[in-house]
Amino acid sequence: MEKKNYAARVAIYAMGLVILAAGITMNIKTGLGVSTIISVPFAISSIWDVNFSLVTFATYALFVVIEMIIKGSDRTVIDWLQIPFSIVFSMLLNMFSKLLDFNFGHLWQNTLYLAAAIICTGAGMSMMIAMKFVPNPADGLAQAIGKAFGKNMGFGKNILDASCVAIACVIGLLFDKRIIGIGIGTVAAMLLVGRCVAVFDHFFKDRMKSAAGLAE
Repeated sequence: MEKKNYAARVAIYAMGLVILAAGITMNIKTGLGVSTIISVPFAISSIWDVNFSLVTFATYALFVVIEMIIKGSDRTVIDWLQIPFSIVFSMLLNMFSKLLDFNFGHLWQNTLYLAAAIICTGAGMSMMIAMKFVPNPADGLAQAIGKAFGKNMGFGKNILDASCVAIACVIGLLFDKRIIGIGIGTVAAMLLVGRCVAVFDHFFKDRMKSAAGLAE
């Protein structure tokens, strides 16, 4: 791969990472419900007043460990790079949490903000997956779960999403007697992020792969 193509690949991946972190943070800021994967660390940080980005890193690290257990002998050194990825991603979440400090007073404003959050999340995921670098730990675990059941990544993501929401609800009810962070925004993200990835892939995937020297 030529150096200029490799630089483009890194740039697209990094841009996707930033956009994904921004989208997930925006999802939280709407007050309509957090995204599924973030629901567990959000509940934990809200109940015990622990730094959200720190709990997110711990959750992602746990995802990596579970993924490695599922993969067994199929795991590679590249898979373990999801740990440093989690550190960088958690730092980005912390940064955007401070930068995107909006407080809208109307439901329609928060709904538009949620739509923007879902679009950013889908676009960021599409860019990162297309570049075939280190996967987001949640995506890596979803892929491992799907493969373990003889299914695709979408099936694994459905299981992971449902598990995270269920665990977040249990934690909230057990330790704070209420459900924390789960709302219409959570459901919307669960249903629509995948669609946004598909749309973004349709219009931009081939162009991104060509720029990165990954075109088949």
